[in-house]
Amino acid sequence: MDSLFSGFFVNLDATALLLFIVVFILTADYIKNRRLTGFPPGPTALPIVVTWGLIYCTSFHHLMCFFSFKLAGRYGDVYSLRMGQRWVVVLNGFEAVTQALVTQGDSFSDRPGLPLHDDTFHGLGVVFSNGNTWKQQRRFALSTLKYFGFGKKSLEPVILEEFTYVAKEISAYKGKPFNPHLIVNNTVANIICLLVFGHRFEYGDEQFKKLMKLFEQSFEAQVSLYNAFPKLMRRLPGPHQKFMRIIEELKDFVRTEVKDHKQKWDPSDLRDYIDYNLNEIQTTKGQDDSTFDEECLIMSVLDLFAAGSETTSTTLRWALLFMVKYPEIQERVQAEIDSVIGQSRPPSVDDRADLPYTDAVIHEVQRMGNIVPLNLPHVTNRDVHLRGYTIPKGVTIIPNLTSVLFDKREWKTPFTFNPGHFLNEEGKFVKPAAFIPFSAGKRLCLGENLARMELFLFFTSFMQRFTFSMPPGVKPVLDYRFGITLSPVHYEISGIGSKRPP
Repeated sequence: MDSLFSGFFVNLDATALLLFIVVFILTADYIKNRRLTGFPPGPTALPIVVTWGLIYCTSFHHLMCFFSFKLAGRYGDVYSLRMGQRWVVVLNGFEAVTQALVTQGDSFSDRPGLPLHDDTFHGLGVVFSNGNTWKQQRRFALSTLKYFGFGKKSLEPVILEEFTYVAKEISAYKGKPFNPHLIVNNTVANIICLLVFGHRFEYGDEQFKKLMKLFEQSFEAQVSLYNAFPKLMRRLPGPHQKFMRIIEELKDFVRTEVKDHKQKWDPSDLRDYIDYNLNEIQTTKGQDDSTFDEECLIMSVLDLFAAGSETTSTTLRWALLFMVKYPEIQERVQAEIDSVIGQSRPPSVDDRADLPYTDAVIHEVQRMGNIVPLNLPHVTNRDVHLRGYTIPKGVTIIPNLTSVLFDKREWKTPFTFNPGHFLNEEGKFVKPAAFIPFSAGKRLCLGENLARMELFLFFTSFMQRFTFSMPPGVKPVLDYRFGITLSPVHYEISGIGSKRPP
C-alpha cells in the first residue's frame, strides 16, 4: 500500500512539473512576443508551435488569400500576424501598399532574411539581395539589358520570330487538343536565353528540356517549413532537399554557359548579358566595394529567368484559358485585330494604341490571373510610421497584391473578368493606378518592360493566327496551383488556325 501511494505522488509530481513547464514556456513566449505599443493590431498570437502548424500545414498563399479580406475588414488595411517568433505586417488595399512601397519606399526596400534563400542563394543576385549588392546588380542588369533592347522596340523582331516557332508547334496538332503549358514556357524562355546566353534553343533540345523542367519544379516547390525550423530541417529529408538539388542543377547549367563564354570571350565583341557581366568582373577586379564575381553572375542569371520568363509564361497560359472560357471576348479581340492589322502582316508594338480592347483584355488577364498574390516579402530597414502605427526595424512586410487587384474600392466588378475595367466611356484604353501586378516602388519587377512587350506581341499573334477552344464536351475550369506563383492547373485546348492564315 505504501508503494502504491508513493507511486501516485511521484506521478502527480511529474504531471505537475510537466504542466508547470508548459505554462512557463507559453507565458514566456507570450511576454517575449507580445505586440508592442503602437504596433498594428491583428488576431491573437498563438503559441509558436501552433502558429507554424497552421501556416505550414497548408499553402501560406492559400491561407492569406482566403483570410485577407476578412482580417482587413476587422483590423484595417494594416494588420499584424505572428509567424513563429517573427511578427509580420500585412498591407491591404492600394493606398496602404503604395504608401509603404512608393511614398516611404526607402524604408521598405529590403528583403527579409529567409533561411532557405540564405542557404541556397547566399544573398547574391538581384531579387533577394540587399544593400550594395542589390544596388550594383540591379543597376547593372537594367542598364545592360536596356542596351540589348530589353522592353524596347528593337526586341520586337526577336519576339515575332520566336512566335513563328510556337505557331508551327501548335499547327502540327491540326486542331487536336494539346497542353499549352510547355509550349508557352519554351517560347517565353527562349527570349531570355537570347538575351542572357546569346542564343535560343530548339524546343526538342534535351538540355533545354531539362532546364525548363528544373525551373518548373523550382517554382512549384512547397518548402516553407524549412524557414520555420531551419536547424532541424537541414538534417532531415524532405521537399527542401529536392529544391536545393534543383537549384544546384540550375547553377551547374549556368556555370557551363559561363565557362563556354569565358573560352570565347572577346572584350571588343560583347554578345550578351554574360559577356557584359564577365567584362564587369574584369573591370571592377580589385575594387573593395565591387560585388561582381562568377557566383553572383550565376545567381543574377537565375533571377533574370525568374523575372523575365516564369511570370510572363504563366500569364499567357491564363490568357489562353480565359479566352476559351469567354469565347465572346476572344471573338471581339479577333475582330479588332482583323480591322486594325488584318492578316497580311504580324502585329507591332505600334499597334497597341489602335487596339484598346485587346490591350484591356491583356491587362484584365493580369489582374484576374493574380500570379504573385502576396508579392515578394519586404522588410523594414529602420523604424517607420505608417498610417498611425509604429513598425520597428526588421519586421517582415507582406504587400498583399490580391487585396489591391481585387479591391472593390478600385474596381467596378473586382471578382468578374471584365475588360471594361481598362476602358473609358469612349472605349479608349485607360490604366487605373491600382493596377500593380508587377508591384511598385524600388523593388518593381525587373522584367516588367519586357513582360509587357511579350504579353502584347505574343497574345495578339495568338489571336491573329488561331481560334482556341476546349476539347468537345470539356468545360474550362479556372482552378489554380499554388507555388511561388499562382498558375492555372494543366489543361488542354484546341487551336484552329486554318481559317486564320498567317
